[in-house]
Amino acid sequence: MKKLLFLVIALGWQLFAFSQDDARFQQPPKDIVDLVTAAPTPSVSFSGSGEYMVMLHRASMPSIEELAQPEYRIAGVRLNPANFGGSRQTYFNAVQIKALKTGQLIEVTGLPEGLRGSSLQWSPSHRHFALLHYGAECIDLYSIDMATARAKKINSQPVNDVLGNCYAWITDSTILYKAAANAGKKLPSKPVAPSGPVIQESLGKAAASRTYQDLIKTPYDETLFTFYATGQLIKVQLNNHLSEKIGGEAIYRSFSVAPNQAYLLVATLEAPFSYLVPWSGFPTRYTVIDSTGKTIRTIASNPSSEGAPIGFDDVPAAPRFIGWREDQPATIFYVQALDKGLGKSAADFRDDVYTIAIPTGGEPVLLTKTALRFRDIEWGNETTALLYEGMNATRTIRINLLNPTTGKLQSLQERSSNDLYKDLGQPVTTRNQYGRAVIQVLKNGSILLTSTGASAKGDLPLLRSLHLKSGAIKELWRCEEGFYEYVVRVLDPEKGVFITRRESPTETPNYFVRQLTRKTAPVALTNFTNPYPQLTGISKEKISYKRADGIDLTATLYLPRGYDKTKDGPLPLLIWAYPREYKSAADAAQVRGSNYNFTTISYGSPVFWATQGYAVMDNAEMPIVGEGSKEPNDAFIPQLYLNAHAAIQAAAQRGVGDSTRVAVGGHSYGAFMTANLLAHTKLFKAGIARSGAYNRTLTPFGFQAEERTYWQAPEVYYNMSPFSFADRIKTPLLLIHGEMDNNPGTFPIQSERMYNAIKGHGGITRFVSLPYESHGYAAKENILHMLWEQHQWLEKYVKNAGKAGSSEKKAF
Repeated sequence: MKKLLFLVIALGWQLFAFSQDDARFQQPPKDIVDLVTAAPTPSVSFSGSGEYMVMLHRASMPSIEELAQPEYRIAGVRLNPANFGGSRQTYFNAVQIKALKTGQLIEVTGLPEGLRGSSLQWSPSHRHFALLHYGAECIDLYSIDMATARAKKINSQPVNDVLGNCYAWITDSTILYKAAANAGKKLPSKPVAPSGPVIQESLGKAAASRTYQDLIKTPYDETLFTFYATGQLIKVQLNNHLSEKIGGEAIYRSFSVAPNQAYLLVATLEAPFSYLVPWSGFPTRYTVIDSTGKTIRTIASNPSSEGAPIGFDDVPAAPRFIGWREDQPATIFYVQALDKGLGKSAADFRDDVYTIAIPTGGEPVLLTKTALRFRDIEWGNETTALLYEGMNATRTIRINLLNPTTGKLQSLQERSSNDLYKDLGQPVTTRNQYGRAVIQVLKNGSILLTSTGASAKGDLPLLRSLHLKSGAIKELWRCEEGFYEYVVRVLDPEKGVFITRRESPTETPNYFVRQLTRKTAPVALTNFTNPYPQLTGISKEKISYKRADGIDLTATLYLPRGYDKTKDGPLPLLIWAYPREYKSAADAAQVRGSNYNFTTISYGSPVFWATQGYAVMDNAEMPIVGEGSKEPNDAFIPQLYLNAHAAIQAAAQRGVGDSTRVAVGGHSYGAFMTANLLAHTKLFKAGIARSGAYNRTLTPFGFQAEERTYWQAPEVYYNMSPFSFADRIKTPLLLIHGEMDNNPGTFPIQSERMYNAIKGHGGITRFVSLPYESHGYAAKENILHMLWEQHQWLEKYVKNAGKAGSSEKKAF
């Protein structure tokens, strides 16, 4: 008996040891490791004149130890208590300056060792730039002189980067930053026991709310938020480092300098703090102060957004879009709803746009009205601005030419937001006398616009002119087929000199200078090399196909190096996708993206598996269409089937994809799609669902493009929830989720409960919770392990699943 007991105990310890070993971080095949850990090409920023280019070399993935550092998650913020900054940042770790005329590459000196840089900003003249260094115990601000390439630390107190912006240039020699008012002070002690329960109350007023995460939950959370978010504005003279406090301590949501540098617009958060919305919805006071901190004028005191309407065309009734007119010395503009913020109410006009000239102290002046919901404005000069308005319900976007002097609006274009082929593009800007970016108006009365150039041939970016009086549009330059090249900066709009970024399937992205008046070849500014040699020889093609109801679809097809379908036969197929909603079948059928991009790799890409013997269809279009009075989600499941079936058959008919060995996967809404496809079809051998939401009753006030609430359309919420049909999921499903997902709607419990439901009904499933990860993943160990999990799943349930049989089975 004792021997038997000993044997049982020994066996138990062996099983325990095995389970612990099995839970350790793993690594995928070497090619995948090398791809995901390869150093990316630097990001770049050009000075306004185009004389210099700043190259920012990005840091590698952080370790799990870095992600595990102390963190507070309150009021919708994730902050690092050690340095009064965000706890989940991406950094650059080296800075170089390149003189474009000479090609000289200059190393920036004076920056701290182990640089963790972020938030680069140019000074008004672009003769300097500044950046933040995220140190372990504090955040510092550095300015870099372009003439000497030398960096100098600016701040005398630690910077506070918990909320909003934390610094702004005033002049080339003056900078304003937000100091951490409580740095070095003792953190208020947490009560050993609460003084009472946490109570929330509704007194009969409707107050719908989205499913936000990381909210304030207790009075002590309020104390922590106040302690870490409180800042003090400090002005620094760069030439002598003299500093001066501006105003008092407050929780600064944002601050911005007037174009004439005489005033500041500050937005400060005020109590009471909501337990239902993040800090962006807290009561906010907007005030104009002068250079000494004296209050000149209160623009608005906006209440909490708790209880505000949440429809996609709804807005707060209080003033919004409060900011400076970039074309005037010191004029505030703001937008006020005319329909009480209710987008579904009947109204001839939706919004008023007001201006306030601060020096004169006059009353707000009505600038113009919009028939649709105000979306944005780009200032030019006293007679030129572009005003954008639209309505989500009808997918309408309208671009207007606004005369800021008279308030006259002239429609330049109205289109569907889903109709990319008609997109006019974004206006080219220049710096005005205040150093602000404003629309460039040419001598002939035209403006320049850069566009993605969406077309039936894919994206072919372009540069065009639009004459403001006649409305005549002229195409000045367009990317040639075989390349993907777009305008980055227009250096001389009159002479047609501009910088582009060009790439092709075989050419690494690099920067060039072009001149329209010359037919010479573009001049290369950079010579970045291929960081992904493992992908050399892998074929890439944007393929087109139709689903059964005639809607045109596209996907990017990747095939392994050296693959020959006549010799090697059809391959196991991985389809990666993300559904999108449309109100027009014609818009849904438009070609999106380019066939000529250079293949780049991010941790979430499915392209890794083209190195492992798989055919990969990335960005397989999954349009969900609802025309007229029908909403797209009324037929979500049937349309998912049509999309997926068409993708599988497109690969099979080309002879490259084995329709009996297909996996489907996606992230976030793509994970939701994956679980639904496995619940309602028998097209796949396996699925991979990362950071998804599977029970839509947990997001009852709308999700994605669904504006109806659960109580308005309960059958839609039920039928779209794969959790409702977990008993039908018998195809192996790998669930992966960040332990600390902060995305509204995709709480980790979504994956936990989905796993339990499938397991409880005898399905094949595996749930991997990645420690410390958010909605997107960051730590090297977690990312490599995630890729290992996906690879093992595909190898076991797809590649080696056998080739007999057919996926042509009934869908429902």
